[in-house]
Amino acid sequence: MSNEDELLRIEGIRKSFPGVVALDGVDFDLRRGEVHVLLGENGAGKSTLIKMLSGAYHPDAGRVLVDGAETHIRGAQDAERLGIATIYQEFNLVPDLTVAENIFLGRQPRRYGMIDRKRMEAEAAVLLERVGVNVSPRARVRELGIARLQMVEIAKALSLHARVLIMDEPTAVLTSEEVEKLFSIVRRLREDGVGIVFITHHLEEIAALGDRVTVIRDGKSVGQVPAATPEDELVRLMVGRSIEQQYPRERADAGDALLKVEGLTRDGVFHDVSFEVRAGEVVGIAGLVGAGRTEVVRAVFGADPYDKGAVKVSGASIPGYDVNAAMTAGIGLIPEDRKGQGLVLDASVEDNLGLVTMRAASRAGLVDLKGQREAAARIAGQLGVRMAGLGQHVRTLSGGNQQKVVIGKWLLADTKVLILDEPTRGIDVGAKVEIYQLINELTAAGAAVLMISSDLPEVLGMSDRVLVMAQGRIAGELAVGEATQDAVMALAVSNTITEQNSATEQNSTTEQNLTTDKTGTEASRGH
Repeated sequence: MSNEDELLRIEGIRKSFPGVVALDGVDFDLRRGEVHVLLGENGAGKSTLIKMLSGAYHPDAGRVLVDGAETHIRGAQDAERLGIATIYQEFNLVPDLTVAENIFLGRQPRRYGMIDRKRMEAEAAVLLERVGVNVSPRARVRELGIARLQMVEIAKALSLHARVLIMDEPTAVLTSEEVEKLFSIVRRLREDGVGIVFITHHLEEIAALGDRVTVIRDGKSVGQVPAATPEDELVRLMVGRSIEQQYPRERADAGDALLKVEGLTRDGVFHDVSFEVRAGEVVGIAGLVGAGRTEVVRAVFGADPYDKGAVKVSGASIPGYDVNAAMTAGIGLIPEDRKGQGLVLDASVEDNLGLVTMRAASRAGLVDLKGQREAAARIAGQLGVRMAGLGQHVRTLSGGNQQKVVIGKWLLADTKVLILDEPTRGIDVGAKVEIYQLINELTAAGAAVLMISSDLPEVLGMSDRVLVMAQGRIAGELAVGEATQDAVMALAVSNTITEQNSATEQNSTTEQNLTTDKTGTEASRGH
């Protein structure tokens, strides 16, 4: 490699926070026209490193070189000037502004001192076309789905003429089709000479897209390997040990039904949904995005209303649209959006772990703070939460450790039925296995687990039975022995295909009727 090919180099970077050494001598380099994967467990230091490159943090020691020259990135403007753009997991967009306004926020083209809206929208349209997204520059960002938001972020980065593009978990919330589209864009950017730092927990993506991999563990760079390195070796480098079994489900005989859902219906969202989950059992719910999976479990938990049906726990019906009633009955929910719905980000680890049990731990209106603290310390230790202490704000934890806190608060509540909605999204392989072991412990203790996941191998690997949803209905149920990816997908698209065929037949009939009407009219005119 010639020096001219090197865009970025990091040498011996060190960064500490109170009680935590986040980075301890990290080395990394990026070449022109390559995808360099940054791999590591949650809490390994990846986020700290990319925030340093974006100017949010400053290193305590070490050097950053851009185009061979040492530089100091003191803020976002310095990063922009150097051609470094970052796309974070949490999109940095303003919902009530248009797509064009977001792309050029703070850098709007002007004419005679006024914002040149026509030029701004025209330039935004060119950028949107370049990333292959069909969306109007005038559309409000709040109206867009996740995949389109991702593309707007990329267009925004391109508007900065970025030579270094950092992508933090860009595929975490995308469907397989959307992932392929994103990969096509990344490959085009690579061909244009852009250097891309790609962070992912999906190991299968590395060989498909990457050129090189740098592995970070406990704040240190422990190896640089080709992207074609076997997954087992990548895992060993990440976690410092081999993981023998990716999905370590320990199945046992199921007991009595703890959760029964009967004919649950919400007009226009889901219809006549019925199933049960028994003690000691993991039931997975699979389906395409938009099938209604999350909507159903939120209704079961009482977070959303339903029009008809019943939810029963241990044979007793619980009122709908009543979270307190669901919690009292023993239902817990790990939501899809852990930051927005599962945590109080600016509260401490201790406070978050005690959220569910606070009422039970209160006497005469006073909370047993000592008891809550002891319980929080016990569960945090059991789950292996990486933290400076119980007083650390949850916002500052890594994604995997945040998820452990969300799960921990329900473990403290002795939950009978735990609903897991995308439990391992954005979590590294080591933390995933730890969560799977927690699921085993819950079911071994007689709890029932209902799990939604868009990661089909995860559903198949950890479920005792799989329910497949399509178009708001249960399309079928598969036992563990017959649940394959092909079988699940066949059920997941069954209703869609049926509706498409019905629509096609209806259109065909309509066309025939129109043709008949037209022929009859012309014939009558002939007479």
